[in-house]
Amino acid sequence: MLQVGDAAPAFESQADGGEVIKSSALAGKPYVVYFYPKDNTPGCTTEACDFRDNFARIEAAGVRVFGVSKDSVKSHDGFKAKYELPFKLLSDPDKELHLAYGAWGVKRMYGREVEGTIRSTFLVDKKGRIAAAWPTVKVKGHIDQVLAAIDALG
Repeated sequence: MLQVGDAAPAFESQADGGEVIKSSALAGKPYVVYFYPKDNTPGCTTEACDFRDNFARIEAAGVRVFGVSKDSVKSHDGFKAKYELPFKLLSDPDKELHLAYGAWGVKRMYGREVEGTIRSTFLVDKKGRIAAAWPTVKVKGHIDQVLAAIDALG
């Protein structure tokens, strides 16, 4: 998994609405990439809505937000519309972005080991480096940690 100070991986990914997002187009701008397991599930919905409810503050700091899951663009379109999410959701069905960030692997779920998305968040600074990383996110209170890190960027 990526650590603070590491270079953020380059990527090109299809987002909701069919738009292609390229990391090269984000150069010089900070952004948040958060990985979540599945659209329309309780924890993932709460996390997305926490970003939504704090989006004005995040946007005012000049930071963009990207949610990433293995779900299809069609699934993302529905999820985004249902919860009025003001940020892009990236579709990563081949797990390329997950693997590049270290957000895919073995985890414990309901007492057993399973392979899947590791709920994690990364704040990338203007220089394209990881400014903050949360490798195992607990949804409750997570948005406060992200906001504090964004505020620390200055």
